Amino acid sequence: MSEEIKRVEFTAEMKKTYKILFPNMLTIHFIILKGVFKGLGYDVELLTTTDRAIVDEGLKSVHNDTCYPALLVIGQFIHALKSGKYDVNKTALLLTQTGGGCRASNYIHLLRKALVKAGFEQVPVISLNPAGLEKNSGFVIDLKTIRRAMAAVAYGDFITALHNQAKAYERKKGTSQALVDKWCAFLSDRLEAGKDASGSAIRFNMKKIAHDFSAIPLDKSLIGKKPKVGIVGEIYVKYAPLANNSLEDFLYSEGCEVNVPGLLGFLLYVFDNNIIDVELYGGKMSKKIANLLLRTYLESYEKMIRKNISDAGFAAPLPHSRVRELGKESVGLGCKMGEGWLLTAEMHALCEEGYDNIICVQPFGCLPNHIVGKGMIRALRRRHPDANIVTVDYDPGATKVNQENRIKLMLSVAREKIEAREKNGAKEAGEEKQSGCTAPSKEVGHNAGVAAQSTGQGSSRQEDVVSNVK
Repeated sequence: MSEEIKRVEFTAEMKKTYKILFPNMLTIHFIILKGVFKGLGYDVELLTTTDRAIVDEGLKSVHNDTCYPALLVIGQFIHALKSGKYDVNKTALLLTQTGGGCRASNYIHLLRKALVKAGFEQVPVISLNPAGLEKNSGFVIDLKTIRRAMAAVAYGDFITALHNQAKAYERKKGTSQALVDKWCAFLSDRLEAGKDASGSAIRFNMKKIAHDFSAIPLDKSLIGKKPKVGIVGEIYVKYAPLANNSLEDFLYSEGCEVNVPGLLGFLLYVFDNNIIDVELYGGKMSKKIANLLLRTYLESYEKMIRKNISDAGFAAPLPHSRVRELGKESVGLGCKMGEGWLLTAEMHALCEEGYDNIICVQPFGCLPNHIVGKGMIRALRRRHPDANIVTVDYDPGATKVNQENRIKLMLSVAREKIEAREKNGAKEAGEEKQSGCTAPSKEVGHNAGVAAQSTGQGSSRQEDVVSNVK
């Protein structure tokens, strides 16, 4: 029997002198969230490294059958500690711990074991979790902090949605990213100062942010001519450039418009599951009421996001209540391992929003996500027959070339659909001209996000994409 690993507590005294490292997942969100932690007096640093050496370090530190996100996060931490950049006797690590059925709840124990193996047993690991699984006297999160953190999530989702729609069509490359950098720095500083977390402040800032993005000069001739691609999957692989080999950057280089569902939807999904558990299996009514109130609180952020996106002429995402209903059409809401019913629901939602070219990403060994992702494609295509979906597995042995080639095949089908739609449109216009009729005009908004949803054309190659990928 292996010797138990002793936990090193992060104490109040350590708070004064220690640097806390935490892994990147959503760059925009986490830059803003960094200001929340700095405002509490913590010296925090976001790890944004993406070297192949991180994967190699992870393979040395944990068993190669370990969940790929765990391998990457642990490898990134060990890689940072070995870099010589940090005083390992004055450094702590911050890691989320879900408390759910996913193996993510055990990452923290694997990390501690890896630290001992690498000779860093003195490094404290702080668990950031909502269930009180571990406590540290030097790291205390109160309701005020949670409120600021939720504001950071709302700002992150809002900026990401605007950025994704503007970046694909901007006339001058880098304009949208410059606005992202500007607003992330501003909001991080404001939240560090304990400001701009109230509802009125969020609404005010969102209007200013939306105004800036709506002023970006766009190439309107490209609207409707670029493949619109949505990304779903396991939460870490879906968002983290380290895990998905910078998938979003690759898609933009291929001339796509990208849509990645926001983090707020995942948090609402968590509260949904707590409510559904009581309904399906019984439990205290107080638990259900508490989660209903929390869900309503987060939905108020969602309403602000959707309203300000729409008011600026961009396409707002579907409300979470609609996403939930879409999920019920294909899978029971009691299915909650991995990303559960949310993953299937997000694919339905993306199709309704006009992003019917979908990449479903997951770690190779994550069986629950294979079931609710790849396993739901047939059910999804009953409702959306033109859906063009590819599933891509990520693990240490998967090569970037093979992953990108598989995605390129999916994109070739997407471009065929666009070409067929344009030919049909030209043919219809010619027939109407010959008959002496004038075709009704189709208004297209100033932004790519309000372009009319393409109906798409069926292609025999779509079946090949779905059936031939892993």
